Amino acid sequence: MNKKIRLLSLLFALVVLLATSGWMYHLDQQRQLWGYLPLFQFGSLLATLILLVYPRFSKMKNKDQLMLAAIGSGVLLWASFPALPTTFFIFFAFIPLLWVEAKIAAAYEGTARWEVFKYSYISFAIWNILTTYWVGNTALVAGVFAIFLSSAFMTIPFVLFHNTKKRLNEKLGYVAFIAYWISFEYVYLNQQVSWTWLNIGNCFGQYPSWVQWYEYTGVFGGALWALVANVLGFQILKNYEQNQKIEKVSVLKMALWILVPLVGSLIMYGQQADQGDEVEVVVVQPNLEPHYVKFSLNRREQLQRFISLSQKVLTDSSDYLVFPETSFNRVDFDAILRDRSIAPIKNMVDRYPGLKLITGIATQRELTADEPHGPAVRTYERGGKTRYFEMGNVAIQLSAKSDEVPVYIKSKLVPGAEFLPYRRVFFFLEPLVEKLDGSMAGLAVQDEREVLSGPSNEKIAPVICYESIYGAYVTDYVKKGANALFIVTNDGWWDNTAGHRQHLAYAQLRAIETRRSIARSANTGISGFINQRGDVLQATNYNEAIAIKGKIKLNNEMTVYAKWKDLIARVLGFLSILLLLNGFVKGKMKRK
Repeated sequence: MNKKIRLLSLLFALVVLLATSGWMYHLDQQRQLWGYLPLFQFGSLLATLILLVYPRFSKMKNKDQLMLAAIGSGVLLWASFPALPTTFFIFFAFIPLLWVEAKIAAAYEGTARWEVFKYSYISFAIWNILTTYWVGNTALVAGVFAIFLSSAFMTIPFVLFHNTKKRLNEKLGYVAFIAYWISFEYVYLNQQVSWTWLNIGNCFGQYPSWVQWYEYTGVFGGALWALVANVLGFQILKNYEQNQKIEKVSVLKMALWILVPLVGSLIMYGQQADQGDEVEVVVVQPNLEPHYVKFSLNRREQLQRFISLSQKVLTDSSDYLVFPETSFNRVDFDAILRDRSIAPIKNMVDRYPGLKLITGIATQRELTADEPHGPAVRTYERGGKTRYFEMGNVAIQLSAKSDEVPVYIKSKLVPGAEFLPYRRVFFFLEPLVEKLDGSMAGLAVQDEREVLSGPSNEKIAPVICYESIYGAYVTDYVKKGANALFIVTNDGWWDNTAGHRQHLAYAQLRAIETRRSIARSANTGISGFINQRGDVLQATNYNEAIAIKGKIKLNNEMTVYAKWKDLIARVLGFLSILLLLNGFVKGKMKRK
């Protein structure tokens, strides 16, 4: 890169970084949302860092070409994810990065892990920023960690693939690329620091007709489909570079690999029909902005909004009413019906025979010194004594003419926002967390999933927000007998950006994996219904206070995926161990 161009680009990136930071601070002081500003801030931060180190970034002679290719992969990966209509790019998105790795491997006799790490990190950082910049709207510092740390994690399977290819052979190397990537996604899915928003199989969420076979494979089937296509595509490119011609057989292989599952899915989509008994559901979207309005609004005004929206569409034939996540705050866990917010809502429910309300609430539970104390227990001093309590993000069911209140406590918590991962390791952060009005304790959880039962055959899975992006986790509700999924969420944290649309798309995949109908209530956009083949029905608009009514079916059939969960990932995880051990032994032998 020309020195003058680099310096001008660096100056521009710094100006954008400073300008967006200043404007975001100004908006925060004015109690206004940031929208797309974190995109420009994170993007300019990455650009600044790259331009500062670019003269010493790489030892490769053609680093300009390699950098452009790495950037290309990042952009293509972003373009493959919701809410863009270019999902088909996922079948080619890794090809530029595989080309970069091949050029580095050819230039070095041994492994070149550091070179591979640097270029792959650029790709993955661009992908993370362009696709999930909106997390900065929730908590800016947590957003920085989520994006830049997640990008570093993504380099692990790619660097391991490079090592294996150098130590074994090319064919096993590309098998390792597929196995390592899917194994990484699976491990990442099951860690405390778990940010699985960008798992490859999620990209097909807004096109459910493409992946009806997720009822057998789950999202890892989609990841396998896309990654194999990328390897086949790279082989076409490599053969063209070496022979200056395109091999028709290789093109045919890639075309068949992409088209056969696609056509099969389209056939399944046309034949799929919702199964089970029908119930009428009313979903409320109160549209209470969470940063500055929801938690400071007068309790009476909040109640009035929920009640008036509900009564506009409720009838005596309504079976369920659904409110979003944390609709009511600081509810006493041991006296829910006596809460000043819950009691008027319960009175409304009692006026409709057979009605059941499922709503999210934020609870507080007081504990005695003698009770068992879990890791989420907090303390405070009152009257010279130490008091104990824990907070929870909870879903409850209120039924007409009944004082029973079934409860489910959200158990897949958002790292950083709802709990501090590995807090025994990061104990030294406690003073900082407390200074920021946070708590090392996090929220309470429960060990197993819970379903909320109705008087007939209804068994509802109360899926709370973040839980809906975990396919295997959601199947635990199904194994408990759930015949429908009710997702309660608060997507307003991210402002009107791609985040809430991506979250909806991932819910569509849960419908396919379990063949369960979904009623989705968001604090603001997008609420609606999803049928058993993943189609969104009656989708609401963002920033709209509304209640909608629809009918869904309660399916009791168990899918293959619900029974076996992430079998593909587990098999490839075992293969990854074999490849890593083989590569380790070969590496030792070469050094000797």
